[in-house]
Amino acid sequence: MQNRIVHHLSHVDLDGYSCQLVMRYTPYTKYNYNANYGAEVKAKLEEILEKIQKSNESAFILISDLNLTADESKWLDHEVKKLNENKKDVKVQLLDHHGSGEESAKKYDWYFLDTTRCATKIVYDYVKENFSFDEPSWMEKFVNIVNAVDLWKQEEEENFEYGKVCMRLVTETRELNRVMFPIEDTEYKLALLHEAVKYIDEENAPIILDEKIHSLKKEFFKKENDNTLDNLATEYIVDLLGNAKAEKTIYYKGYKGYLSYGVGNTSIIGNGFLTKFPEYDFIVDISYRGTMSLRANNNVSVAQISKEWVDGGGHPNAAGGRIQGFKEQFRYDKVKIQLESIIAKKESVAGELEYKKI
Repeated sequence: MQNRIVHHLSHVDLDGYSCQLVMRYTPYTKYNYNANYGAEVKAKLEEILEKIQKSNESAFILISDLNLTADESKWLDHEVKKLNENKKDVKVQLLDHHGSGEESAKKYDWYFLDTTRCATKIVYDYVKENFSFDEPSWMEKFVNIVNAVDLWKQEEEENFEYGKVCMRLVTETRELNRVMFPIEDTEYKLALLHEAVKYIDEENAPIILDEKIHSLKKEFFKKENDNTLDNLATEYIVDLLGNAKAEKTIYYKGYKGYLSYGVGNTSIIGNGFLTKFPEYDFIVDISYRGTMSLRANNNVSVAQISKEWVDGGGHPNAAGGRIQGFKEQFRYDKVKIQLESIIAKKESVAGELEYKKI
């Protein structure tokens, strides 16, 4: 493992993120990715393979708490072999507990399946045996907590009850979008779990953690002054949007816009962004279903833009519409390609069109 870059793909629940929390205590350079079942798994694996292809460093692909279909396993095995034939030095290891992966586990030696342990416990035992591991004192107890709730072992009452609260801690961290901000979203969840372990040994630990969830979330987003969670998260997200301006700026007929994907809450976040970055004329957020929400700040009519793009409409500073035939994407760059294709077609058909300042 020495000098290998670890690309760790895991599930989007407590068990999946806890696998990555375990890996945090290994000394290797790591990149975390998270996916739900379905098309997102292969999309994330394609992203990992693209990064490895562009790198000259040895790589270790670790997949946890996700089972691959027979076709996905065959495809991944082929792609890794192809990289190694091109002298890329790539290893892959899948550690999972879902019985639906049995077919692949029988066929590929890199596919490890054990239905008696949760994925976090499998990763924990694997790390202790194979990696350098700076294990903190709370780790084994936390692993047993995740194991109790993920396998629904209600007889382990103490661990089970604390695990239920940890599960909710993860499922209710929706403030950040994991397509737009995958690194920050994963860090948010891992940071909250890292705080949660501090209360494991307290009397009435589940109740204490339950009562602290709101304050723990606020502490993650807080910079200096206290505020509501909504306002703290909005300020944090606006800063993230600002940091990514170079990648996410779009233009339409001379107007400067910003494209976000799945961020939601456009009235608050969109207007917050336009106030902080007045050089932008409008912002558009596209949902996973292709619904489009546009906001402006008196520089251009987004009602007119929406009408031209998707036959939508609304008010000069707030409008919306839907992209017909939109296909949900798990990567921002592919969403931007779809919208820029629409923009290019509209500009070529309509030519230059003067917008009247509001």
